[in-house]
Amino acid sequence: MTKTTSKSGGRWAKSAEFYARALELMPGGVSSPVRSFKSVGLSPVFIKSGQGAYLTDVDANHYIDYVMSYGPLICGHAHPAVRAAVSKQIGRGSTFGCCSPLEVELAQIITTAFGSMEMIRFVNSGTEAAMSAIRLARGVTGRKAIIKMAGGYHGHMDAMLVSAGSGATTHGVPSSPGVLPRVAESTIVVPFNDLPAIEAALASQAGDVAAIIVEPIMGNIGVVLPRQDYLRTLRDLCHAAGALLIFDEVMTGFRVGYSGAQSLYGVMPDITCLGKIIGGGLPVGAYGGSAAIMNHVSPAGPIYQAGTLSGNPLAMAAGLATLRLLDPQEPYGQLELLGRRLADGLAAAAAAQGIPVTVARSGSMLTLFFTGSAPASATVGAAHTSAGAKSIISNYADALMCDTRDYARFFSAMLEQGIMLPPSQFEAWFISAAHTPDDIDMTIEKAGAAFVHCREAHL
Repeated sequence: MTKTTSKSGGRWAKSAEFYARALELMPGGVSSPVRSFKSVGLSPVFIKSGQGAYLTDVDANHYIDYVMSYGPLICGHAHPAVRAAVSKQIGRGSTFGCCSPLEVELAQIITTAFGSMEMIRFVNSGTEAAMSAIRLARGVTGRKAIIKMAGGYHGHMDAMLVSAGSGATTHGVPSSPGVLPRVAESTIVVPFNDLPAIEAALASQAGDVAAIIVEPIMGNIGVVLPRQDYLRTLRDLCHAAGALLIFDEVMTGFRVGYSGAQSLYGVMPDITCLGKIIGGGLPVGAYGGSAAIMNHVSPAGPIYQAGTLSGNPLAMAAGLATLRLLDPQEPYGQLELLGRRLADGLAAAAAAQGIPVTVARSGSMLTLFFTGSAPASATVGAAHTSAGAKSIISNYADALMCDTRDYARFFSAMLEQGIMLPPSQFEAWFISAAHTPDDIDMTIEKAGAAFVHCREAHL
């Protein structure tokens, strides 16, 4: 039985009451598995409101937030410009089932920012974006096989729930019941950062691989960065094999840089999946590519995809307001400084207590890996390692070797001190433009005390 979050009387009493009711009404008491706090041995906290970098729960506890709705709130909770845009639009109507000028305006901003996307189609979630991108790749190439990376999460569609990350990793269900073998058999899984494995997979399925789909920076097993030239070589291998390259930038798009990871690494995919930030915190997704590819999508072409709420005016308004707050320089310069400050501080605080960790980071997204059990591995990208850490995480197998018990201890100690982290070792933390240097320094200070708790647990 999952223990209650509360360790100090009735501090989380109302959350416990809501959870008890939710258990009777929803599977596991939640609308998405990672929210259950199951992997950290607690019951979930129920949030009442968010403002800037902070959350307040139903028991009036306050937190510095590093979940940020798993990425979309790059400008913080309830930004005035986003609130005003949504409020203005709701007064005009929430959905029409007809075309809206907002779709055109948002599409223009996105295609200008992403050079690989001449045309896009809006959908309602990252799952829909990836599902539609895969159907498009199969329809354009006339092939069926898809290569994905072990631990890569591209939504909960059947074909991608094979060695999947995110909640599927946290809850130990990398291949979900209900996925038919004949569906899964067309998905080929290889390790991230392993080019020989890609070459072998392409050779074994010669002429039948429609696409390689990859998070250019993995985020659903925690942040894992690509090795030098890995993405560029994927691009070359796809071209040589007649397959398409799909970048799932649902998490990284407009997050690691204005034009996403593809601009950061200088590699243009054939199809890009977006979500999160382009809806400003409202449900949204999109996929896009060249006009030659996208004109295969109905009604321009024969590949069908539709959705009554696709391009929903509220999501478009929130997305427009958010993207208009961003440009190629800011807040990315500020976020880089804050991200480096937090990563360096966490690594130093862990080293002071002899706790082996690696902090993997790209801009404002990072993961604190408890690497005491992880194997030796090659260094990839920007990472910060505490004294005694054995590795830098480069793939799914490395991530699974991390000490999830220490992460659970750390999470609990941070929650007690008013720091909200993702309730899983296998998720990314997110910093927003609303976070301040003081927030970062306070987080590092609290982390020092949490690492003491971890060290004492080993004595």
